[in-house]
Amino acid sequence: MIELEGVPELIDPVMVAAFEGWNDAGDAASGAVAHLDREWKGEVFAALDAEDYYDFQVNRPTVWLDNGVRKITWPTTRLSVVRIGGAKPRDLVLVRGIEPSMRWRSFCNEILGFAHELGVEMVVILGALLGDTPHTRPVPVSGVTSDPDLARRMELEETRYEGPTGIVGILQEACTHAGVPAVSLWAAVPHYVSQPPNPKATLALLNRLEDLIDTRIPLGELPEDARAWQLGVDQLAAEDSEVAEYVQSLEEARDTADLPEASGEAIAREFERYLRRRDPSSSGAEPGTAAESGGTYFRDPSGGGAGRPKPKPEDPDEDTP
Repeated sequence: MIELEGVPELIDPVMVAAFEGWNDAGDAASGAVAHLDREWKGEVFAALDAEDYYDFQVNRPTVWLDNGVRKITWPTTRLSVVRIGGAKPRDLVLVRGIEPSMRWRSFCNEILGFAHELGVEMVVILGALLGDTPHTRPVPVSGVTSDPDLARRMELEETRYEGPTGIVGILQEACTHAGVPAVSLWAAVPHYVSQPPNPKATLALLNRLEDLIDTRIPLGELPEDARAWQLGVDQLAAEDSEVAEYVQSLEEARDTADLPEASGEAIAREFERYLRRRDPSSSGAEPGTAAESGGTYFRDPSGGGAGRPKPKPEDPDEDTP
């Protein structure tokens, strides 16, 4: 039985979830949820029992001092609520934690129990994968769903992926089977610069989330962090001729593939975002820019990244899950 005493009735709530681990290249997805929690001052109302889902030899607890008293923080998943005012009030339920080590079905059922009790209208799960994408170009973000009706209504891709998956894929399928609309947003992180943080990918996920839920998100210092990240990578690439040549080849491939996107809907979306950010009456967020973002460590172009296996894309014919 899930009890949510003290949680007020929510307005058009959307659940936004991200999990550290295999589905979080460059910590881009977990970083996006952390940004939402920080900017909107989320209030934690629940934490899943760490004993139920985590192997403490894989995800170890940490010991820290609080005014001289030793305390332990256990790896877990926490839920918080952020209340968004403005012309279009809406509440978000943020789910942020570590990919569980065991009992994934029970884990998803517990998350869905909270979603049901809170009246969540849609679940958006954020993920990031390593891909053959240059850091100098906008971060590709794909929106996928298992629901054909939702795919048509929200202009998303219907996933056709077959193969190993992470908690993002399992939670999305659990939502679908429970009749809860669910979308996964995936950012592609350059595999040769995979170490966290990656503010460029985090910013790209937030921009796409903003469009999806029609809610203006305060970006804070993230656009500036993204620009600084890209400048740092540019400088390191310039010092290594092999990396620079490899990046150029990725740029050429990306530019050729993106030629049809140089006009039409892509430009319209960016223009709409620009207008929203110029409107001070929109949800109370401060004006910002939709700057492109990017890390400062290189990996062998032939190798995986970030201490985890390179996730396979959700669709064998695409570079996204």
